[in-house]
Amino acid sequence: MSELTNEIREQIKKRRTFAIISHPDAGKTTLTEKFLLYGGAINQAGSVKGKATAKHAVSDWMEIEKERGISVTSSVLQFNYGGYCINILDTPGHQDFSEDTYRTLMAADSAVMVIDASKGVEAQTRKLFKVCTMRHIPIFTFINKMDREALDTFELLDDIENELGIATCPVNWPIGSGKRFKGVYDRNQKEIELFSDTRKGTTTGKVRTIAIDDPEVDMLLEEGQKEQLMEEIELQDGAGAEFDQELVSRGELSPVFFGSALTNFGVETFLKHFLRMTTSPLPRQSDQGAIDPMQEPDFSAFVFKIQANMNKAHRDRIAFMRICSGAFDAGMEVHHIQGGKKVRLSQPQQLMASERKMIENAYGGDIIGVFDPGIFSIGDTLTASQKKYAYEGIPTFAPEHFARVRQMDTMKRKQFIKGINQIAQEGAIQIFQEYNTGMEEIIVGVVGVLQFDVLKYRLENEYNVDIRLDNLPYEHIRWIENEDVDLDKLKGTSDMKKIKDLKGRPLLLFVNEWSIRMVLERNEGLALSEFGRS
Repeated sequence: MSELTNEIREQIKKRRTFAIISHPDAGKTTLTEKFLLYGGAINQAGSVKGKATAKHAVSDWMEIEKERGISVTSSVLQFNYGGYCINILDTPGHQDFSEDTYRTLMAADSAVMVIDASKGVEAQTRKLFKVCTMRHIPIFTFINKMDREALDTFELLDDIENELGIATCPVNWPIGSGKRFKGVYDRNQKEIELFSDTRKGTTTGKVRTIAIDDPEVDMLLEEGQKEQLMEEIELQDGAGAEFDQELVSRGELSPVFFGSALTNFGVETFLKHFLRMTTSPLPRQSDQGAIDPMQEPDFSAFVFKIQANMNKAHRDRIAFMRICSGAFDAGMEVHHIQGGKKVRLSQPQQLMASERKMIENAYGGDIIGVFDPGIFSIGDTLTASQKKYAYEGIPTFAPEHFARVRQMDTMKRKQFIKGINQIAQEGAIQIFQEYNTGMEEIIVGVVGVLQFDVLKYRLENEYNVDIRLDNLPYEHIRWIENEDVDLDKLKGTSDMKKIKDLKGRPLLLFVNEWSIRMVLERNEGLALSEFGRS
């Protein structure tokens, strides 16, 4: 068995891998860009919004994203800063793509939650936050858009604590908001960082700091601002939670920072604190116990995302992997646990959105993309170890919306089947067939209705296939756990539909939730599940 060398251990120690989550329009993509700006990965930030001629956000690469100004897929971005190698997983903000976000969070060691200072906690933040708490990962809060009118600071903190059930500890404190926004007060250093608008954040800008007891502070702040700040800090010191690194690491206390991603203010301060408060890659659970990157010398990874046709010039499929231990070398041969055979990981690359960079090496904590000839599935484990083990699987969400798919040109049947299967393998949609028929009638299930638009768009643009979607009234799906059930003899309800998945397993669709209970009562011993087995 190989040994964990000091070089590999040092490389893994430098890694920080985190996801950015937020409600749409809270400024997540802008914050991601500013991290890259400080890391020297890009020279100028582009904005998703704005004129058609404006540069699109670095992390938004799919055409439909550029047209709509929303992120619909997770992007993976890597940069170096302050001696750290940072992997950012930028997630879709829209709730219709929450399943993609969930899978991405499985590959992260911590999460940055971006909140709009004028709106507080919004619906999507709540949903994504629950996923983080399920995994007990550290959550860091960046309250954005302080250069616009904001809610009261205490109100924002209460909102996070009440809505998300997590204690907060502000590391800095805002002085005013909107036109009266002067900067932030660092509670630990007892210094004020002064705000200056750096031409909408296309450059990194300089930050001026000044001690709170410096007489010049009275000249720099507006009348009454220093007194208000001192009162608020005294109140927070007396009633707020104290900083506790252990609670942060357990995901029970969220450090809070204030700033403006658009103007760059507070971004670098946040990044520095964040890197100090997070850890290098953590152990991962497998069916053989925890695999610790600081102990396990051999390469191991799991697939958390598959994306076809990222670049029309390449026409390929990329499997994104989170490396959990050891070192990766280009072209290495590994065990594909679920496939039961050895595979060579070819064309390894790291991505800056749709830009590709071929790589020779990567380490525990890194995210890499490898060429997928169609053999990988989400949740698969790859390892170079003689000891065979599989990492915990990634559960699939039950679809909530269903539609029958009809292709407009029957001559393009081959492209249609290929396209819909490839998109399904990415996990964005789930495909079902009518019971007792072949692939003639295809039913698609999605978590959010926008996925239907993405499916239609991608089939048209990537596979040259036009489709029509006929919405179905069903909202609930259940897999049948019993292997010996005769579907023909099943006593159903008028709003129930029998279907099967691609592996031939029987499922039931229902319009009403009460029908599920009725079917269970009518069929003694029937066992139904909300989740399909992989």
